[in-house]
Amino acid sequence: MADSSQRDRVIAECAAKPGSVEDYPFGDEVAVFKVAGRMFALVSLGPPPGGVSLKCDPDLATDLRARHAAITPGYHLNKRHWNTVELDGSVPDEELLELIDHSYELVVARLTRAQRNELRT
Repeated sequence: MADSSQRDRVIAECAAKPGSVEDYPFGDEVAVFKVAGRMFALVSLGPPPGGVSLKCDPDLATDLRARHAAITPGYHLNKRHWNTVELDGSVPDEELLELIDHSYELVVARLTRAQRNELRT
């Protein structure tokens, strides 16, 4: 799946996360998904195939970059903690969805207990 439908699935997955808010602080070309005001995904809305930038554990990030040509250090982000995944279909959908979950969970783990509790209600 290397067309805009993969990007649409990524957007739908990000939007479905508890407490997720879609924002456009960088203009119409990038959909930014936040939880409690903190970014967990940036989806480029330009020409296909597009890409998604996701927060990632630094050791896992390095491993993913070594295994997938489509995964590179985060574009315009902290390259140690962010990866950009080109949505060209080369990263399996299941793995891409796991990376979205991982990014979201990393951000949620840094929230206060009260903020995390709000997400559960």
